[in-house]
Amino acid sequence: MLILNFTHPLNDEQVKQIEGITGQKVEEVRQIPVHFDNNVPYEEQIEDLIKECNLSPTEWQSKPILIVPPSFNFIAVTLLAALHGLMGYFPPIVRLRPIENQLPVKYEVAEIINLQKIRDKFRKYRSS
Repeated sequence: MLILNFTHPLNDEQVKQIEGITGQKVEEVRQIPVHFDNNVPYEEQIEDLIKECNLSPTEWQSKPILIVPPSFNFIAVTLLAALHGLMGYFPPIVRLRPIENQLPVKYEVAEIINLQKIRDKFRKYRSS
């Protein structure tokens, strides 16, 4: 499995937690830096971010990919829309949470969120 990480670097423990939750071996973690200019349209900057992932159209559609989204909501949702277009489905994402009573603050993997499953679940409510 390939992890595309658009936030702070993952440590070895977090990667092990992801492997434990998914039951899959993490083959690679690609750290994709996210620095957006608020004066430039986000769509343009998302295109640059996608290029930084260095994946072919075939890889986008066939490789098992897990996303650690950027923490800034507008970037994250715009990125997910672009990824859906490339992949043909919403990719699963990693949710991190702070570990209580840790100084300095440390993060653990809280869950893997299957966005496509959620999308499919709520799709049925469109006709209600």
